[in-house]
Amino acid sequence: MATWVLSECGIRPIPRIYPKPITGITPNSSFSNSNSIGIAQSKTTSNPIAISTSFSRCRNWALKVSAPVKIQLPDEDEKEINNDGDSEFNPGAPPPFTMADIRAAIPKHCWVKDPWKSMSYVLRDVVVVFGLAAVAAYFNNMVVWPLYWIAQSTMFWALFVLGHDCGHGSFSNNVKLNSVVGHLLHSSILVPYHGWRISHRTHHQNHGHVENDESWHPLSEKIYRSLDNATRNLRFTLPFPMLAYPFYLWSRSPGKKGSHFHPDSDLFLPNEKKDVITSTVCWSAMAALLVGLSFTMGPLQVLKLYGIPYWGFVMWLDLVTYLHHHGHEDKLPWYRGKEWSYLRGGLTTLDRDYGWINNIHHDIGTHVIHHLFPQIPHYNLIEATEAAKPVFGKYYKEPKKSWVLPFHLLGVLARSLKKDHYVSDEGEILYYQTDTNRN
Repeated sequence: MATWVLSECGIRPIPRIYPKPITGITPNSSFSNSNSIGIAQSKTTSNPIAISTSFSRCRNWALKVSAPVKIQLPDEDEKEINNDGDSEFNPGAPPPFTMADIRAAIPKHCWVKDPWKSMSYVLRDVVVVFGLAAVAAYFNNMVVWPLYWIAQSTMFWALFVLGHDCGHGSFSNNVKLNSVVGHLLHSSILVPYHGWRISHRTHHQNHGHVENDESWHPLSEKIYRSLDNATRNLRFTLPFPMLAYPFYLWSRSPGKKGSHFHPDSDLFLPNEKKDVITSTVCWSAMAALLVGLSFTMGPLQVLKLYGIPYWGFVMWLDLVTYLHHHGHEDKLPWYRGKEWSYLRGGLTTLDRDYGWINNIHHDIGTHVIHHLFPQIPHYNLIEATEAAKPVFGKYYKEPKKSWVLPFHLLGVLARSLKKDHYVSDEGEILYYQTDTNRN
């Protein structure tokens, strides 16, 4: 029987064989102002780590956001310029700049969070969501419904992005406002806010690490070879990988165990149990509301108004998050062991252009700066990226410009799934390899 492993789900858990990733900070940690860099000690490594956050010392707010509260300081060799003469640029080489260099290039106003501006985006999206539903229900014909499903699934994805900002603390400096808005937005699209927020924090703190990254990380060759053909087809054949997210929430990625709904999951620290329970209760309330609406409106109407747009939103989420870390025309590195650092891992992420949809989904395609500094509000990401490009140099991969709609990205996705299959079990700087037998 297939193990039913998709890119972000594993129905039959595979025993963990890797060290536990950085998942948070100790409850007694304190924090400095976002313009300074402090030093703390990781639970999982002896290397020093830097903290860049805007939270007060008097309250332990860092566990409420997905900001990278741990950043590994660059080694001395990361400050050396890659003197390789006229040889081809090596994206896996240590960069000649540091996190501080990038931060210094970004204008100070890009870090400012305006809760009124953030709430205006929420109001805009909510009005559009209900307006689309009202129009579709009013006309109720098979010409309007497909158009509605496409538009509404995109708007559900936009709601997710705003809730995602709440989870990072880039929505506002008010942790209660972030939590309330985040729960309302994410619960409405069946996402457990705190459960996802914490695992996404782990993703940011370990991005680009083969074993410790939380989502869309490569399979090792050993695990890949152990999968049966049906499982490989589910993982690498469209559209199955684009339907992975709900299964990932329940059972995480291959090789890992736990659930975003269970307070005792390995994803969470002991003092985060109440947060996880709260989010699971909110998720359950939304599920119960949908069941109730099925009795009052009829299950077919709920399916048309909510069910199909929900699965469209899932496809948006899987598409965008996958393409942030895969599919560039030049192979990009993944790391393990001492070669990994927060900076080098972040530089393996990719910006993508979605054409007209950029504004609709709040410029989430501007992803490199977001991964390095998730405290920056989404409405300042483009300006921050432009300011940082001279520092990045060749380490920044300029995205291909999209037409009105980003149909070109479907080809990028298909090509990546065809060739990006696994990485070696050995080595510390790794690149995707292709199973030629499968192709």
